[in-house]
Amino acid sequence: MAPRTTSAGPTEPLPDDPSRTLPVVEISGTPTTRGRQYGEAVRPQLHAALGYYEAAFGRSAGLTWDQVTARAARWLKPVEDHAPHLAEEMSGIAEGAGVGLLDVLALNARGEVIYDRSFKEMAASGTRPGGEEPPDGCTSFAAYGEASGDGHVYAGQNWDWRAGVADTVVMLRIVQPPKPTLIMQVEAGQIGRQGANSAGIALNANGLGGRFSDAVGLPQTVVRRGVLDQHVITDAVDVLCRTRAHIASNALLTCREGFALDLETTPAGHGWMYPTDGLLVHGNHYQAGVPAALAPDYRPLSPDSLVRVPRAEQGLRALRSATGPDESLKIIKQAMSDHLGHPESLCTHPDPRRPDIEHWATLVSSCVDLTTGDYRVTAGTPCDRDYQHLPWNLYDGPYGDAR
Repeated sequence: MAPRTTSAGPTEPLPDDPSRTLPVVEISGTPTTRGRQYGEAVRPQLHAALGYYEAAFGRSAGLTWDQVTARAARWLKPVEDHAPHLAEEMSGIAEGAGVGLLDVLALNARGEVIYDRSFKEMAASGTRPGGEEPPDGCTSFAAYGEASGDGHVYAGQNWDWRAGVADTVVMLRIVQPPKPTLIMQVEAGQIGRQGANSAGIALNANGLGGRFSDAVGLPQTVVRRGVLDQHVITDAVDVLCRTRAHIASNALLTCREGFALDLETTPAGHGWMYPTDGLLVHGNHYQAGVPAALAPDYRPLSPDSLVRVPRAEQGLRALRSATGPDESLKIIKQAMSDHLGHPESLCTHPDPRRPDIEHWATLVSSCVDLTTGDYRVTAGTPCDRDYQHLPWNLYDGPYGDAR
């Protein structure tokens, strides 16, 4: 397969331009119709994502894109069996974007391919450097009650991932009655990642790393979509507890009633945490307890997480003194812009010591006010740009739950 290339038009802001905003896409209808609408709307971004991951997998493991999609194919039947409507949505995305179904599946199962045991064995025995691939770097938070001076319920995160996919990130609104309406931040072509819904439930997710059994579980994009498809917090927790995912991932759930729960989900079991005085922050290391399968020689795959978490906690404690939402937003932005340990800081910037294809950055900083339904994001690092107020309110529309 020939490498895919894309180019930005002369008036398009570059990924590191502070004036850039994230594209917004709204889809509705049947799963297939939604998928086609989505694929057509993000065709350039989706092709750019395929081109980037083709190069990234080639560099890290010597895999061609055909080999990547062949590996991803093992997750097709589990998705079809567990969530046939999401398999239909992926097929529609592929049709709308003019790519193959396995291309879209690979974008939705990129983490599962990376953390598959055979990937590790192949990488270690081949000519490419072996070892673990760092998980999606994210710092997630929930703040309410004593932690929120204005009485609002806030949830959000800095989503840190490969800088090369920054221009593939879109904000997606899915109208899908009778399920809740969703707003999510995703890489083009993904059917789930992190976001919030019209029932007032927010999901912020963090990679944890570590390889477990060879049994095939569901991709994280499918699990996370299943969580956000729920109307009540207990059903959202039930999805996380009863669904077997393929890789480990942290899920921080927050609901507008003023409750948050963090679940460190792994194929070998779960750990959980509750807020302290209304504040909960989670990064990319195990905070509730290291799973027994990893404990003998566990080391955090993202050591900077050990710095990011307490720095976020320290900054967000200032929310207690906020007198209103405007002040709260400024405090959250300042907290999530922390640069201790730069470039691998809470607000992450590319490390010039690494090749461009290995650059990491904060792709999106998000803040959702679950009390008012306002959803704000930055198209890149929060330290040098303002929050983009999305045109949708979580609770707008005929299928939103009453505020």
